[in-house]
Amino acid sequence: MLEESFTQGNLQEGTVIKGTVVAIEKDLAVIDVGLKTEGRVPLREFQAPGRQNEIKVGDTVEVYLERVENALGEAVLSRDKARREESWGKLEKAFQSNEKVSGVIFNQVKGGFTVDLDGAVAFLPRSQVDIRPIRDVTPLMNVPQQFQILKMDRRRGNIVVSRRTVLEETRAEQRQELVQNLEEGQVIDGVVKNITDYGAFVDLGGIDGLLHVTDIAWRRVNHPSEVLNIGQQVKVKIIKINHETHRISLGMKQLQADPWQGIEAKYPVATRLMGRVTNITDYGAFVELEPGIEGLIHVSEMSWTKKNVHPGKIVSTSQEVEVQVLEVDPVKRRISLGLKQTMRNPWEVFVEKYPPGSVVEGEVKNKTEFGLFLGLDGDVDGMVHLSDLDWKRPGEQVIEEFKKGDHVRAQVLDVDVEKERISLGIKQLEGDPFAEAGDVRKGAVITCEVTDVKEGGIDVKIVGTDLAAFIKRSELARDRSEQRPDRFAVGQKVDARVTQFDRKSHKVQVSIKALEVAEEKEAIAQYGSSDSGATLGDILGTALKRANEKKD
Repeated sequence: MLEESFTQGNLQEGTVIKGTVVAIEKDLAVIDVGLKTEGRVPLREFQAPGRQNEIKVGDTVEVYLERVENALGEAVLSRDKARREESWGKLEKAFQSNEKVSGVIFNQVKGGFTVDLDGAVAFLPRSQVDIRPIRDVTPLMNVPQQFQILKMDRRRGNIVVSRRTVLEETRAEQRQELVQNLEEGQVIDGVVKNITDYGAFVDLGGIDGLLHVTDIAWRRVNHPSEVLNIGQQVKVKIIKINHETHRISLGMKQLQADPWQGIEAKYPVATRLMGRVTNITDYGAFVELEPGIEGLIHVSEMSWTKKNVHPGKIVSTSQEVEVQVLEVDPVKRRISLGLKQTMRNPWEVFVEKYPPGSVVEGEVKNKTEFGLFLGLDGDVDGMVHLSDLDWKRPGEQVIEEFKKGDHVRAQVLDVDVEKERISLGIKQLEGDPFAEAGDVRKGAVITCEVTDVKEGGIDVKIVGTDLAAFIKRSELARDRSEQRPDRFAVGQKVDARVTQFDRKSHKVQVSIKALEVAEEKEAIAQYGSSDSGATLGDILGTALKRANEKKD
């Protein structure tokens, strides 16, 4: 009988059917769907999230037929499932046509929120709630609004939606319309919306523009927060509009006169003026000359004498300093300043106080392979070259007698102000042995005293002078068999001939061999020729005999 009635009514379990509300009993709606008995559905199933329940007797409603008859003989109906079935069909069409759908956020779950899409429940990830992160979502709860379906799976009953996508599309449309009404060069009011290290975002009434930190003021602004506050109303000028990306560049300093106009006339080269140090870097210090005008003191222009120190060791931020204008480039908006130029060149001061020939005292600061560096009066350095340490001994040997911190006297030899060099000499404090060498000259016959015997020759001192020389083995005798250093002894006196004597380069060379050759030539010239058949011994013997006769 029941089966017959079910078939006759063309009603099937698991389908959505229409019924009429015949009564309201407390929290239940009694619905007649054309079966033997009515079904009862909780009133809450007729109340969608965010909406009031307006169902009344006589309304025609759609319900889901779960069972024709339960144990009590009543039809088992569901409004929720009917709405869900109906909603899924609409949602699938909307998803395929990429249309927006209406829904209500009604609960918070892990990772996001649940949204009622007119009976179907969807998941709204937290990242898809808004364009920017929102701390409090309460104002968005139980409020009908638009969503975009990102993906859905009916078999699993999963739907993922996005509110952010809808906002971005709406905003893009609004931005497009707003951008079309803006022009470059236009002055407009705005409100500071956000502040970053590189600038501030300004709300221009539905569209944001970037006010870069370099466009806030003509003067240096280290951080936008020095000038701006969030919520502050500002007047800005539109510098550039990118109609493709809808990016808008703004400027505040452009509303004021450019202080760089006529800068060359205002700050002529060589002008001295006061300024305030605003920033210090590894390569120099920036000095504000007036609001919006800064110049750079390069590290090389900071001090005459402190060459390899950080600029922060010479000046400090906010310090008032006197500077000199070195160069002005209005195109690149650069002013080169000098700090050391406001002080006298210490090398000029030094040469005025200690002209060449003066004797100074200094402290040994450094020893190098080519000489000594002395710290001198006026915080300048002078160098004593190895060749100017001693008249007699090699500089490489003498320099070992000095150590850092020693105080020594020296003579000023030369001062090169442009190259910032001072040449000193220690040996010049004593008499020049070459200047006091008397009759010593090239070709002269001199008497030497042996001071040292070596394998390669002998060291000698020219008697009557402070000059020393070294006679090589090959210059010890004319006869090769006699060219033996061991023939000589320390303290022995020997005659030799001067073969080189240069007062300027302080070089002297002597040779015993040269003397013997010269004496032989002289003897041959005076007493005979070797071509006559007389032997060299005969000639020298005759010369010696005549010499003895003259002595007698």
